[in-house]
Amino acid sequence: MLAATLLALSLFAVTFAVNLQAPLYSSYVGDSGFGATAVAIAFSAYVVGLMPTLVLLGGLSDRIGRRSPIAVALLLGAFATALLVFDPSWGSLIVARILLGIGTGLATTAGTAYMTEIIGGDQTRRAALAVTSATSLGFGGGALGTGISLSLQGPTFFPYSFAGLFIVAPLLALLMVALPRADDPKPVSLLRLPVFPGGTRSFGAALGLAWSSTGMTIAVVPLELESHGLSEWTGLVIFLAIFVGFLCQPLAKRMSNEIALATGLILIPLGFSTLLLGVWLKSIALVLLGTALSSASSYGFTYLAGLSEFALRAPDNRARATAGLFVYAYVGFSIPVIGSGFLADAIGLFEAMLAFLIVLLTVTAFVAARTSGTWKPQYARSDR
Repeated sequence: MLAATLLALSLFAVTFAVNLQAPLYSSYVGDSGFGATAVAIAFSAYVVGLMPTLVLLGGLSDRIGRRSPIAVALLLGAFATALLVFDPSWGSLIVARILLGIGTGLATTAGTAYMTEIIGGDQTRRAALAVTSATSLGFGGGALGTGISLSLQGPTFFPYSFAGLFIVAPLLALLMVALPRADDPKPVSLLRLPVFPGGTRSFGAALGLAWSSTGMTIAVVPLELESHGLSEWTGLVIFLAIFVGFLCQPLAKRMSNEIALATGLILIPLGFSTLLLGVWLKSIALVLLGTALSSASSYGFTYLAGLSEFALRAPDNRARATAGLFVYAYVGFSIPVIGSGFLADAIGLFEAMLAFLIVLLTVTAFVAARTSGTWKPQYARSDR
């Protein structure tokens, strides 16, 4: 149990670093001269580091073991954050986001497989819940931690949240290396492509859609809030964009993966529509409600269902299957943000968000229609 706890804490720390700098985006890119485009490029640089890691190194831990990639990911997170302390600029933000992407790719693929091996191969859904809980809290907690730190310290490029990561990450890296081995490394190629198990296309597509709304919430919505004088809510919005999903995971675990997927597909457009209405009416209550609804899908129902289904359908390739799922997720997470950033500078932030909503509604309806006829809902066993 100690090994599972330390692994969960390590996954939390890796993902905590990812959005740690989010409340400072506008400060980092202030002198770049590119507006929303600069934020979109810096935000999506994360995927530039992550996607090659998922595509080429998703099965690396099958060869070298699970512990080392996670330890490296922890150190990369600390180094990327230190770079922003010593050189708080747009260029450094891009480099830091690339390093954070590499770390996330290493940790999530190795960590999912390792957690299943620690808990037991017949407890796939339990292991998936542990991973989704740790990473959801991490992705949301970083932004909230920096937001709270800034409210206590005032404007600074070295908030308390950064200092906390510098202390915890190296310690966890050492503890990860000291954990017992639970896997049996195989003499396979270092470069291993992701696995996309049969019957999982709907789960992957749905997670891509869900994370596209989260990407927009984290990267683009804060810019609109700032334009309305509501920038002090940014940290809470980003935290809710992920934390509410964590709260929904126990409920999602009691459902079959198919029912959780259907629930997520309903919440995706409902959440972003409510959020956009809140932006239009300058109602922070509606913004927070829409963010919470989107989060319930992105890091709750759809996230747990997808991770569990991919692992269940590829028991001999869990690390590579996890990489396959995150390929779907991060394509959705990045492309809309990049497109909306360019569009926002051309026609305006709100108009770009409205265009995204129209595309989101259309594609979600298509995925739901394709999905509805391919499965019959059944209640999941507790050990599934």
